[in-house]
Amino acid sequence: MLNWLKKYWWLVLIALFFGLSQTNFRSSAGQSSSSFSAPSALRKTANYSIDSVSQAPPVDTPNRLVIRDTSLSLQVKDVGSIITQIESSARSLGGYMVESSLSRPEFAASGSITVRVPEDKRADALTAFKNLAVKIVSENVFGTDITDQYTDLQTRLDILNQTKIKFEEIRVRATTVADLLTVQRELINLQTQIDNLKGQQKYYEQSAKLTKITAHLSTDDLSLPYASDQSWRPLVVFRQAVRSLIGHLRGLGSLVIWLVVYSPLLLLVIGLVYFFRRKISRR
Repeated sequence: MLNWLKKYWWLVLIALFFGLSQTNFRSSAGQSSSSFSAPSALRKTANYSIDSVSQAPPVDTPNRLVIRDTSLSLQVKDVGSIITQIESSARSLGGYMVESSLSRPEFAASGSITVRVPEDKRADALTAFKNLAVKIVSENVFGTDITDQYTDLQTRLDILNQTKIKFEEIRVRATTVADLLTVQRELINLQTQIDNLKGQQKYYEQSAKLTKITAHLSTDDLSLPYASDQSWRPLVVFRQAVRSLIGHLRGLGSLVIWLVVYSPLLLLVIGLVYFFRRKISRR
């Protein structure tokens, strides 16, 4: 060992030099950060607390917050007129139209309209919409319980507000510009998170208060989205066969029209080919 140290003494000196340099660097960094370590500590505490409530158990409360969406498939006589009447009926109940569409395909007009009405007026709205139909093809109600998510958001807001108060207290005691800037940056970050959570809460509240109703409309019940309760219906098969036949006939007619339109060009090409062949054969 002694012989090795005599031979590689310069390696030992380099190792000691780097060891002392790292020790001095860490001590100086610790001194510079010890003067204002509260924000980082509070930030770690806040993050841990917020993450720890993201997996909260279900809340046992009688006042559940539920979002209900309803989907209707209605056969009507005039799709455009019914869309207008549904929008007018939704407005009279204190709601509004979200979106609507109207198309007039080859065989039957179809369309859809989505409205939002107050939850306590949902039954009245459904009754009014059904009365406009010739046939009610299907009705589906989808419910989403968001009570736990809403409670979780409120818990996060409470933690963020408490953390914000602590940072405001630290800002009062801050003495240097660097400390003030650090606290101010953390306060802005906290306020942004608070505003985002409040926006999510507002969205949940409005979605629960205003139920969404989507009505699919068509003059032909076969064009509506619903599951048939019969495995085989001869009338449906016959109508589908007639539609397929008409579609093929229209395709054949379109092909004839294309041939007529391009016939001058085809005749010109055929004439040129015939002319050059005769010319070559004479030679």
